[in-house]
Amino acid sequence: MSETRAASTPLSPVALHQGLDRIWSTPKGWGRLSAVNHTVIGRRFIIAAFIFFAIGGLLAMLIRAQLATPHSGFVGPALYNQIFTMHGTVMMFLFAIPMFEGVAMYFLPKMLGARDLAFPRLSALGFWCYVFGGSILIVALLTGYAPDSGWFMYTPLSSGKHSPGINADVWLLGITFVEISAMGAAIELTVSILKLRAPGMTLARMPLFAWYILVTAGMMLVGFPPLILGSILLELERAFDLPFFDPTRGGDPLLWQHLFWLFGHPEVYIIFLPAAGVISTILPVLVGRPILGYSWIVVAVTAMGFLSFGLWVHHMFTVGIPHLAQGFFSAASVLVAVPTGIQIFLWIGTMMAGRPKLTVPMLYLLGFFFVFVCGGLTGVMLAIVPFDWQVHDTQFVVAHMHYVLVGGFIFPMLAAAYYWLPHFTGRQPLYNVGTLAFWLIFIGFNATFLIMHLTGLYGMPRRYYTYEAGYGWGALNLVSSIGGFVMTMGFALFALDMLFQFRLGRIAPRNPWRAGTLEWATATPPPSYAFASLPDVASRDPLHERPDLGQELAAGKGYLAEPRNGWQETLVVSMNSATPQSIAILPRPTFLPLATAAAIGLFVLSLLFKLYWAAAFLPIAVLALCLAWTPASGARADLGPVPAGRGLGLPVHFEVERPLSWWAMVFLLLANGTIFASLVFGTLFLWLVAPNWPPPGGLEISQGRLLLIGSLVVVAALAARLAQRPLGQTGRPSLPLLVGTLAAEALAAGLTLATLFDVPTPTGHATFATVCALLAYLALHAVLGVVFAGFAIWRVMAGYVSARRSADLGIGSLWHDYTAVSGLLALLLVAALPFLLPLRGSVG
Repeated sequence: MSETRAASTPLSPVALHQGLDRIWSTPKGWGRLSAVNHTVIGRRFIIAAFIFFAIGGLLAMLIRAQLATPHSGFVGPALYNQIFTMHGTVMMFLFAIPMFEGVAMYFLPKMLGARDLAFPRLSALGFWCYVFGGSILIVALLTGYAPDSGWFMYTPLSSGKHSPGINADVWLLGITFVEISAMGAAIELTVSILKLRAPGMTLARMPLFAWYILVTAGMMLVGFPPLILGSILLELERAFDLPFFDPTRGGDPLLWQHLFWLFGHPEVYIIFLPAAGVISTILPVLVGRPILGYSWIVVAVTAMGFLSFGLWVHHMFTVGIPHLAQGFFSAASVLVAVPTGIQIFLWIGTMMAGRPKLTVPMLYLLGFFFVFVCGGLTGVMLAIVPFDWQVHDTQFVVAHMHYVLVGGFIFPMLAAAYYWLPHFTGRQPLYNVGTLAFWLIFIGFNATFLIMHLTGLYGMPRRYYTYEAGYGWGALNLVSSIGGFVMTMGFALFALDMLFQFRLGRIAPRNPWRAGTLEWATATPPPSYAFASLPDVASRDPLHERPDLGQELAAGKGYLAEPRNGWQETLVVSMNSATPQSIAILPRPTFLPLATAAAIGLFVLSLLFKLYWAAAFLPIAVLALCLAWTPASGARADLGPVPAGRGLGLPVHFEVERPLSWWAMVFLLLANGTIFASLVFGTLFLWLVAPNWPPPGGLEISQGRLLLIGSLVVVAALAARLAQRPLGQTGRPSLPLLVGTLAAEALAAGLTLATLFDVPTPTGHATFATVCALLAYLALHAVLGVVFAGFAIWRVMAGYVSARRSADLGIGSLWHDYTAVSGLLALLLVAALPFLLPLRGSVG
């Protein structure tokens, strides 16, 4: 560490900022494509999401133009199906989730007192996957091959028999590609919130926005995998005729609905909670009063996260489920209104205790209260089964959904745009323009969707491209269409107002709102390193307690105030008490995320165009690119404690037992486990309720081979654990045991694939298809187990592993342990199916 200066000769503030800028800045020109910094990536997410929002809004206007009058010839039924499918898809998958991801990526490190997120390259990979996946969908729309089965892709309409083109494949593959971004963001945000906070920022002192994003990220880890699994299974059915959803061969279309809504209803809260976090952050500032009931809000948010997973059948009341199940899910749907109501009443109480001023952000928050509460009331109505039967699949449901999503997400995000605009640009908005835009949006929105409740009660179905005159729908639809165009004018004016600020806005003072959260302790706009030195925290509103904190940190009076060795450093703390534990050295700009996303994109395109020969080789390229990330994440020598400032010495992140990457693997396996649980659920669901079970001839499987495979994955996990034992004595693990791990995983993969190919006619019945899916899941994990074991052997031989630097082995052990547990469960289910099939036959 020859470049490290002695602590007794601190740098001047100018030299400090110049040194940090050299280390943290993103290259110019084409080099900007290598950016991994959270400020840059967050801005890109926000801008891209707003572009997709504009596309979705244009599609909405085409819908309203078509429905304005009866017998409209504006667009035909085929194009209309593509338009309304893409409108919902763009708004749900390409706007709402990425927009909150961008806001969270940009602000969370600054709010938490960190310099960046835990895995900057993962953020960059997620952005490119999002843009490439979204571009596939938009190009398909422009060329006439967009999905046309609805944004929910219900089977059998989306199956190969009824949608023989590539339209449905575009949705299944494109959305799965985009979901890589969402899952990466969930892991990134979870680990960052739990481990990258300012010293002293305990969980009880975290900004409420961080609590909301933490719960949301956890929901994404559990809520998105069922959709990913469902998309994979449906694509397998379409591409290879595996009958997961075909009732004539033991499948069931309702399985898709279950998997989709296991994602779809939590998705509503995944969208709402970040916006609610924005409200809890900016409302107290705008009214000049600390938030009421901080602890109650945390409890309510956590309760919403749990309760949201018990509501998915709320969308399936008319499919013929038992009355007892209807009663349970109806009660759960009503119950979730309780934590929502707690938050709303605490927000109202905060306003009543403070002094609200009708600034533009405050106007949008007031609009939120009106619109979202109306949506919540109609949501309680839809939770009542008899009423749901009457209005199911009518325009009433469309109106309710927009009141919840637009009121619960877009209005708060527009408030956030005006509130945080000085942070992005260093300028203040032109308020008169913003006020006019608000009233156009508010009036236009309610004219569009308030009327639509009545249209639905009059019986107009959703998703119809035209309708007859004489039902009383014509005048109502005309009013809704006029309102939609007024609302669009408001959004256009908002966009112009945002653009004007970059050139015409007044220069904003630092912390113009006099907020207490740490993002306002940075310069505005912020530098790439956010803080010249890192703060310690003793309260929930550190800037209220120490108004000059920003200047102190800029002068280098905090932690890590010494640029050294070209390291991008930030502090890692304990989860609860926020005690400093280590120094994370984050990666510099690199083109690897872009290259990896491009390789994944080529893999998706090869599947889309049925080029399966290319699809067989491209995963190898993706794996090679992922392995190319790793040399920068370790060292070949122990460094020992490194000065962190204020007399504190800490190890670097690769010299601790559980670094950030270890925690990332834990949360990745949580999501992976949800995919596996969904696959088990699907298998048992088909066995219990699908028609045409059991299959003719039953199922024959080698029980002895299954036992051998199970033994091999257990041996691999044990060998990986035992290989680490000599580290404390010799400083090196046992290479023979690591080789044994590799061999056991390879044998397990080979035997599993052999068993998979022995399954009779997987296209003949869903029994055989689900057995193949379970075995393929195990085989894939065993193959990746080989990769992890081989990687561990290479790291040992290359000198990256010692008694201090053993995290690579620990991460690999997590994978082998998971493969053993999930593999045993999968094999147990496969072994049990031959005995369960006759039982189902007797029950039927």
